[in-house]
Amino acid sequence: MEISLLSICYLIGSVTFIIGLKMLSHPETARKGNLIAAGGMSLAIFGTIFLYKDGGEGLHNYGWIFAALVIGTLVGTVAAKKVKMTAMPEMVSLFNGMGGACAALISVIEFQHYFRVSGIHGDQATVGIAIGTLLTIFAGVIIGSISFAGSIIAWGKLNGSIKDFSFKGQQITNIVLFVGILVVSGYLITNIDFTNLYLFYFVLVAALVYGVLFVLPIGGADMPVVISLLNSFTGVAAACGGFLYNNQVMLTGGILVGAAGTLLTILMCKAMNRSLLNVLIGSFGGNAAGNSQQAVQGNFKEISVSDAAVCMAYAHKVIIVPGYGLAVAQAQHVCHELEKLLTDKGVEVSYAIHPVAGRMPGHMNVLLAEADVNYDKLQEMEQANDQFKNTDVVLVLGANDVVNPAAKNDPASPIYGMPILEVELAKTVIVNKRSMKPGYAGIENALFFQPKTSMLFGDAKAALQKLVAEIKTV
Repeated sequence: MEISLLSICYLIGSVTFIIGLKMLSHPETARKGNLIAAGGMSLAIFGTIFLYKDGGEGLHNYGWIFAALVIGTLVGTVAAKKVKMTAMPEMVSLFNGMGGACAALISVIEFQHYFRVSGIHGDQATVGIAIGTLLTIFAGVIIGSISFAGSIIAWGKLNGSIKDFSFKGQQITNIVLFVGILVVSGYLITNIDFTNLYLFYFVLVAALVYGVLFVLPIGGADMPVVISLLNSFTGVAAACGGFLYNNQVMLTGGILVGAAGTLLTILMCKAMNRSLLNVLIGSFGGNAAGNSQQAVQGNFKEISVSDAAVCMAYAHKVIIVPGYGLAVAQAQHVCHELEKLLTDKGVEVSYAIHPVAGRMPGHMNVLLAEADVNYDKLQEMEQANDQFKNTDVVLVLGANDVVNPAAKNDPASPIYGMPILEVELAKTVIVNKRSMKPGYAGIENALFFQPKTSMLFGDAKAALQKLVAEIKTV
């Protein structure tokens, strides 16, 4: 009866994951969906603790289990509440890495467990482990380790403590290392015994090294894609743990995360008009990325806050393009205030969201949702590009690479072919930046030197506050 009750808990948990993921597809239901999925996860966790029986015995070491639950809950809650919006991508990457580490440790522990229960003593070599179980263990170790190590490097890159790094022949080194991991794993799966046990730990260490080398050369502008890909890796590794424990809720959760992360990665690559292989081996967005691009020539012009306020107050249609600079300045709330002020004056205001704007998938959507911006005002790239030619003023707030015309007209540019927000089609473009320094991809932006573009320098929050004050007097 208890086992059946546990199965029901797992079934409910699996269903809540599916429902929660569905509700996450829309901002109005996302919060509720997150809570529903969290409730299902809590039910599955406590169901396992109190209802699981192995050979008639339940779990042991409840002190350790609940201590870990309390500590993890406290750390996670405090981190989530205190994290700044600019640091959200780092936290997501770090948490994702922890998931990969857990999945890898599950495989390591289960591998050691099978050796113990196989009765290995002294010169006894043969180990009775099913091929399917070994495949699952090695998949969990390899994928989980790559996800963990790669996510930690991504976390370091996002917070600025780790720089892009590559060396001559690195791609070949990566390929050789990965093939070596697969070959050794294949050998162990078909020839597992006590004498070559050390090779299992070689696979573990080699997968960690590969995870580091895998992410190190990838340029900063591709980090949203990398985070999404590593997230899918963690999901697959977690699903392997579900297979090992015959745990339906872990299996369902892992499959959902893996599938969602993979689909998101494909969609983001499509948004950049590039293949996933090109993202992984192209080192796009590195500091030297723009060395061969066309030289950007011309002079930029500045605009005063009062002139910008007049332009926007008397416009019929304004589109705001949020970027990482908006997140850095924590200016989402004053941006929403500007939007409401313009709307009260009869101006049609909307937001244009590029799929890879910011430092993680959906970064700008999360940023604006925090300020209670109406989701109906958010336009995807294709929709916004159809609207720019009929727009009086476009206000670009901290965005750079996603509005760079070089993606359309400079074949030598590293971002050539990437779909962008075609803000240059608007009648007037106002760009707010701290300085004329290149964006995250490290390349100059010809948009800033076009006749219809004016630069409004300064911190995004301070600039928007001054705009709001000026517009109130117009």
